[in-house]
Amino acid sequence: MLVDLLRNQNRTILAVMSPDDISTRQAFDGIMQLSNDKDISRYSPDEVRLVNGIGMMPKSLLRRKVNQYFLDLGYQFETVISDQALVSKFAHLQDGAQILKGAIVQCGAVIGEHSIINTGAVIEHDTVVGEHNHIAPRAVLCGGIVTQSDVYVGANATVIQNLKLAQNVVVGAGAIVTCHLDAHQVCYSGRATIKNSK
Repeated sequence: MLVDLLRNQNRTILAVMSPDDISTRQAFDGIMQLSNDKDISRYSPDEVRLVNGIGMMPKSLLRRKVNQYFLDLGYQFETVISDQALVSKFAHLQDGAQILKGAIVQCGAVIGEHSIINTGAVIEHDTVVGEHNHIAPRAVLCGGIVTQSDVYVGANATVIQNLKLAQNVVVGAGAIVTCHLDAHQVCYSGRATIKNSK
């Protein structure tokens, strides 16, 4: 997804670092693959900026650990904004934030370092999204919300205005949040009931 976004913006991608075989994926055609984290040493931190393409799952620290590894080596992460996202000129995006296709980030919003605002997600006015958050596709954060670090808001979830989601909160797909959530709490939506029609 990020390679596609960057290529559509005619940005230069020097290499993709992945232990997995990417040779059959068309989006990666013509891009050199590095398979070991240490291969990054061929590029000076002063000459390149990194984009973390690792997705984020609830309670997983993999993406954060990879970021920190490269930050400790002196590298910086690029902020990436899709041309098809709507981002207010009065919003503030911190280093490494990623705003994907169809996302909306309104006036006064702050997107923390290394957070992902995924496809079609909406961040309303004056909402502060903490570092290392993932706001999944079509999730809506109404105005004045504050999320702390490592918060995951699932697809199609809605968080009503002026609430606080503390560190490591998980909001499940489709949930509607109407109260503050304390650190490490998980909020699920009602689950679908499946019945046989016989």
